[in-house]
Amino acid sequence: MDNTQAASFPQLNSPAPDFNVKTTHGDRTLAHYQGKWLILFSHPADFTPVCTTEFIGFAKAAPQFTEMGCELLGLSIDSLFSHLAWVRNIQEKFGVAIPFPIIEDIKMEVARAYGMVHPGAADTQAVRATFFIDPKGILRAMVYYPMSNGRSIDEFVRLLTAMQTSDANAVATPENWRPGQAVIVPPPKTAEAADNRASEGYDTVDWYYSTKSL
Repeated sequence: MDNTQAASFPQLNSPAPDFNVKTTHGDRTLAHYQGKWLILFSHPADFTPVCTTEFIGFAKAAPQFTEMGCELLGLSIDSLFSHLAWVRNIQEKFGVAIPFPIIEDIKMEVARAYGMVHPGAADTQAVRATFFIDPKGILRAMVYYPMSNGRSIDEFVRLLTAMQTSDANAVATPENWRPGQAVIVPPPKTAEAADNRASEGYDTVDWYYSTKSL
């Protein structure tokens, strides 16, 4: 397939593309993660320095993601043997065990289904793409990084916390929101509701912008 036709991008708030893959922890399908959040993330290749730092970061944050009901699943266009060798190397050289599975995607089936291969990128490499899939299998967020720069795992923890808070409380969260800070109340949808907003007990700046504490 020509690389200009390689990328087919999934849509937010739609079912995530299904997969049936081999990983370093055995076979996996999307249904395997039903009832849990899933962070699916790609890296350009095994044994690359930026990816190594990201895997170490994900590994260190894995217990926190587990507490949040979220699984981690890596992917690159490499074989299981390469993945296993890299994981063993990270543990030997950096003292960090990688607790999550890594998909073998030599045929690039998952990479193409999730739009991980972009025109202008190397034919055999997936960009640094990260996908948040909710417990119902719905794609909720996508984050792309360039080949040259590592992701912020702290931001992924923050984003997952924000989405779970929004789901649980029917609210939105402002820029760089952290737990304990005020959340945004959905704006009114009718003229009457807008007139009444100031009397509803929220911290209201104007009819369209109100916040509250949880």
